[in-house]
Amino acid sequence: MSKRPIIAVDAMGGDFGPSVVVPGAVEAARLHDLHVLLVGDTPKLEAELGKIDLANAHFDIVQADDVVHMNEKPSDILRRKKNASIQVACRLVKEGAADSVVSAGHSGATVACGMFIMGRLPGVERPALAALLPTEKNPVVVLDAFARDLLNYAAPRVSLLSIGEEEGKGNSQVKEAYELLKMAQNLNFIGNAEGRDIFAGNIDVVVCDGFVGNVVVKMSEGLAASLVRMLKRVFTSGLLPALGGMLAKGAFKHFARTIDYAEYGGAPLLGLQGLAIVCHGRSNARAMSNAVKMSGAFVRKGTNDRLAETILANEELTRFSRAI
Repeated sequence: MSKRPIIAVDAMGGDFGPSVVVPGAVEAARLHDLHVLLVGDTPKLEAELGKIDLANAHFDIVQADDVVHMNEKPSDILRRKKNASIQVACRLVKEGAADSVVSAGHSGATVACGMFIMGRLPGVERPALAALLPTEKNPVVVLDAFARDLLNYAAPRVSLLSIGEEEGKGNSQVKEAYELLKMAQNLNFIGNAEGRDIFAGNIDVVVCDGFVGNVVVKMSEGLAASLVRMLKRVFTSGLLPALGGMLAKGAFKHFARTIDYAEYGGAPLLGLQGLAIVCHGRSNARAMSNAVKMSGAFVRKGTNDRLAETILANEELTRFSRAI
């Protein structure tokens, strides 16, 4: 792709709003030759832009009058906040003014705006998030085979999350999904996986429904944070542990980076007529920069076009093989 990818960034989203979104997005624009559209309250965005180095950064401000709050219902946001920053950002993609949208705001609102403003790909009933989790070897994608473009895996090993490895295990939804995955063309499906298999590093893609996936991701993040805190307590419990901790300081820094969500930036929202990246609400500037970087990489590789082609090539495997 020759032209510079244009990324619409919901600059008002997230726990920290423009104070982290603006510097993160601008850094990504400068380092990765992207053009970012900062969507939000112009005076607030200009105030943050005044604090950072703007050299060689391609960006514009797009005014949005409203902000989405975390306690609001997505349906209410769609009806009553037509000029909320996430709605404006999604319309930019819909109208062809941007190639992708990135938001750390209300994830439900991002999904709803993506569905009803950008629209769904033919054959997709509901878009889904693909989160990245660290393993003993390489990161694993929870849900979808974006591993090809995101992690450069040539033939990602795809497994279905269930209560047992044997075929026939799981509820009716899992059993149906197993049969569909087994029939899919050009898919390296290796069967069922249990929860304990996710972090061993022998699977590249773990497929599950949204509810289970959300539990897996949140539990994994909580466990990682707890492990870091437990290690800190161990290495501050006495003189000898403290000395050991000092010797292993470099290794622990590497471990902390490996399990840090900010390294991955965000999760692609799959199945839309356009690209979207959903970030943690508590994302810092580094996480936002990595999310915008990821978005730009997907645009350059034509990832969404390939996803649409794959769905059409396997149309008979979906229950929703109709234009939506």
